[in-house]
Amino acid sequence: MRRRFFVSEFNGATATIEGPLAHHLTRVLRVEPGQLYELSDGRTLCLARVESVGREIVNFVVLEPLVARPPRVDATLLIAVTKFERFEWALEKATELGAGTIVPLAAARSEKVLLAAAPKRAARWEKILFESAQQARCLRPPCLRALAPPSEAFAEDESSIRILLSERAGDAPLRSLLNAHSPPVTERVSDIPGSYPMRISLAIGPEGGWSEGEFAAAERAGFAAASLGNNILRAETAVVAGLAAAHLYFD
Repeated sequence: MRRRFFVSEFNGATATIEGPLAHHLTRVLRVEPGQLYELSDGRTLCLARVESVGREIVNFVVLEPLVARPPRVDATLLIAVTKFERFEWALEKATELGAGTIVPLAAARSEKVLLAAAPKRAARWEKILFESAQQARCLRPPCLRALAPPSEAFAEDESSIRILLSERAGDAPLRSLLNAHSPPVTERVSDIPGSYPMRISLAIGPEGGWSEGEFAAAERAGFAAASLGNNILRAETAVVAGLAAAHLYFD
């Protein structure tokens, strides 16, 4: 399977990669003229051939457009900031599972020292999303939003399905909420126009859980609280479980 890389734009029948990515291509992958790769500008996917290789630049000739499978799940992940090692692992896996937008949350029970340092980590997080999206052969990297309070992020969310993952006893199982929105199998197979992509948002709290105020803000914004089972999951585990479940029902 061919490797896929992102370019800022296509210039007619040519494209160029410069900077750190070009350095990776030339020094690590040791690309050579004549090799074939897939290139994406976030909208268009093309087959391209390496035309020339410089010290910090790789030039391509575009050969033909490729069919890019449109996403059937447009997922937004609203995730409270946690310890950075785990948070960044969650970003990587969320990208691999097709999240289109990531919203870091300054939750009431997030560690204050982490929240203070979070804006300085944004560039690193963008890099993680970029590299993970290339590795997973996505059409584009997820959009990383600025750190926001949960109440603000909840109120601005416009997904048709909004779910707050909760550790409270008595909340509905995630499967029941997803099943309520899932089209019949015949509709998924026939791919009725307008049925996809299914826009879904998953909100995942910090290690200490959501505060009562955050539960209330989520409810006002149309988020339904859902459980992932009896066990208490770490945030990064909940990311994988929640996004995988969304794909199971809608992809």
